Amino acid sequence: MRSRTAEWFECKIRYEKLQEDGMQKKVTEVYTVDALSFTEAEKRIMEEMSCFISGAFEVADIKKAAYKEIFFSDLDSADKWYKAKLQFITIDEKTDKEKRSSVNYLVNAGTFTSAVANIEEVMGTTAIDYVIASVAETTIMDVYEYKAKETHNDKPEYEQ
Repeated sequence: MRSRTAEWFECKIRYEKLQEDGMQKKVTEVYTVDALSFTEAEKRIMEEMSCFISGAFEVADIKKAAYKEIFFSDLDSADKWYKAKLQFITIDEKTDKEKRSSVNYLVNAGTFTSAVANIEEVMGTTAIDYVIASVAETTIMDVYEYKAKETHNDKPEYEQ
């Protein structure tokens, strides 16, 4: 779980990638970062990408991602990201009619089947009635969740 109120941002990164045949090819890849603002999202994705891209790159686009939450997986085979649309079912007390509200999630998995299993595992711990309306593989390369920097100083910040 995230310890701060933030949003997910999709960032498109454009750079020259070395292909297996030794040729350079201009590519655009999509990544998702956890940030408080567009400015922080740009800063975070530039920091993350500078570790993996040796040459120049540009942040071609940043937009807010429409994900309520992200379901991560610790499995080595979970190398893809799936967009899952879930519909939560409630009953209107006045009309006694079923009402559905849709929510998008991002799910880390290796296959479509394991993405559905991941959703069912997470949602199975809740008492909410839901339906999986759709699951589709995305072009997202990776997701960077916010992690607070650890400090080795036991003093509160105001005493430093």
